[in-house]
Amino acid sequence: MNIFAIESSCDETSASVVKDGKHILSNVIASQDDLHGPFGGVVPELASRRHIEIIDKVAAEALKSASMTWDNIDLLAVTQGPGLVGSLIIGISFIQGVSYRYNIPVAGINHLEAHLTAGLIGKTDVQLPVLGLIVSGGHTMLIKMDDMRHYAKIGTTLDDAVGEAFDKVAMMMGLGYPGGPRISALAQSGNPKFVKFPQGLIRSPSFDFSFSGVKTAVLYHLKSEDHPMPEKRKADIAASFQYCAVSVLVKKTMRAAECFKINTITAGGGVSRNPLLREQLKYYCDKYGYRLILSDPELCTDNAAMIAALAYHYQDKAVYAKNTALDPMPNMVLI
Repeated sequence: MNIFAIESSCDETSASVVKDGKHILSNVIASQDDLHGPFGGVVPELASRRHIEIIDKVAAEALKSASMTWDNIDLLAVTQGPGLVGSLIIGISFIQGVSYRYNIPVAGINHLEAHLTAGLIGKTDVQLPVLGLIVSGGHTMLIKMDDMRHYAKIGTTLDDAVGEAFDKVAMMMGLGYPGGPRISALAQSGNPKFVKFPQGLIRSPSFDFSFSGVKTAVLYHLKSEDHPMPEKRKADIAASFQYCAVSVLVKKTMRAAECFKINTITAGGGVSRNPLLREQLKYYCDKYGYRLILSDPELCTDNAAMIAALAYHYQDKAVYAKNTALDPMPNMVLI
């Protein structure tokens, strides 16, 4: 089965062709970082307009890279939510047009669920249940996955998502947007023990997260510094913040794995590209005997391959645009 998917939930326009839910034949991703960088974050109206401008080209490139035409596609998929409503509408409208023209069924897919299962693409020996850590600009969650369609939420952020905290700290430090990669790059030359920032809810027995406290602590620390700061001092602060945020994520994940007796751990979302997070997850999974499944960095950020792969498991939910319209669901939840 050849599945073509579109992902346009936020500020990436992506198209992909995946065979049988596990073989990625193409995965084209067009970023909008250049567009939103000057504003320090995603501007929804601009994101929607960029999707309109390039979605045809992105889709055509994905088909060409997979050596396919629409006649070769058996199933269509699209992100139905959550996300920016304007961006979702562009992707859904495009895919429904294809469905109508070529009479191909289309499945609406949950963006968070796709992040959760992205690391499992192509894996045939995964022992269930799996503990999934979703870390992105909009979400921070721990999920117990019993199979590809049944989940239980173990913990979530009570305020800022970890990716949002990275972006805000980067803006405080004048590093620009997107903040995650810039904090990570600067932190490589810094001392992670320079400042002991507070690890939110680390003593709480729950598996929930909080990153507003560390964000505020960074703000007050920056105010106490002399300006302009030397680059070495900036690196130390970036490293200290990153160490704090990653430590909370890893500690909570390890506790949840022990509590629920889960032996396999995966992580998805843009922050799962963070080198320190990947390193620390590997270290502690090796230490405690857990299997860690991390996807390639390209599959951590928003991409259509994860949408197409997940759609393979939702063939029974597919509809024809001639019969049923898919509505965008900007506040779609996973559980």
